[in-house]
Amino acid sequence: MVSYDEKMQRLRLQVEQKKHKESKLKELYIQRESLSAKVDELKRCKLDEQADVERLEGHSLTAFFYGVIGKMDEKLDKEREEAYAASVKYDIAACELHSVEEDIKRYKAELDELRQCEQQYEQIVKDKLEAVKSLGTKDAEEILRAEERISYLEGQIKEIQEALRVGQTALEATDSILSSLSSAEGWGTWDLFGGGFLSDMVKHGHLDEAQRKVEYLQVQLRRFETELTDVEISADMQVSIGGFLSFADYFFDGLFADWAVLDKINQSQTQVQNTKSQIEHVIGRLTSMLSANDKSLENEKTVLNDLITKAEI
Repeated sequence: MVSYDEKMQRLRLQVEQKKHKESKLKELYIQRESLSAKVDELKRCKLDEQADVERLEGHSLTAFFYGVIGKMDEKLDKEREEAYAASVKYDIAACELHSVEEDIKRYKAELDELRQCEQQYEQIVKDKLEAVKSLGTKDAEEILRAEERISYLEGQIKEIQEALRVGQTALEATDSILSSLSSAEGWGTWDLFGGGFLSDMVKHGHLDEAQRKVEYLQVQLRRFETELTDVEISADMQVSIGGFLSFADYFFDGLFADWAVLDKINQSQTQVQNTKSQIEHVIGRLTSMLSANDKSLENEKTVLNDLITKAEI
């Protein structure tokens, strides 16, 4: 019986890994379809907004009209802001889609390596069961079931740990964004007291930095949701997770209307803080689940040890 154990444990873990990866790959296909449609829509929006800017900058009746009424600069600034916002949203969605495509490739390659594990595992279970029965052990099937429960728990623990790792990365990204927004807020306050060109440049530099970090955070939030696909979670956690994939959208909505206004920066800080709180809530629940699974695993190992010790051979 002992000769089967090492190979059997390895194959059992591979079977669990295959199930988890297939579940995540299915989720990634759904995300890819949704993101592809979103990228196409944002690309059209980006081109439309840019066309509006070019129409005002060129020789058009619209440009003539705003020139006559003396509001050309005001209208052009607004159109440029909307064009830039549309461009940023498109870039982030395109980055997300690229990330999803890369994850799909990785999971498909990993699944290809595991394609035979289920058949191999079924065969070794059958072989081991026959070997145990031939020794006259009454508890053979119970021992095998206990080993399967242990394998399931080990798989769940691994999935939770991986979700926690990605969640922690996303959490650190929110802190980094808040730091950039806080710096921008400080320079923006100085602006109000006549900080001049230098403070304005430094403030916008911090805002540009925050923009790049939001792009990174959005990718991490999507990966966090993907990791949670195959973890058994409760309804309130589902509510928290639901808003992750649209974070970048509501972060940038209206934000470009006036970068100089401190109220806009404060609003962005609130949005990031809310997302940070959601991540912390999910991480807290995952940590509790990890602790509970660790205890269950310890109990199952004790049960298995007792079964093996008492088995009649």
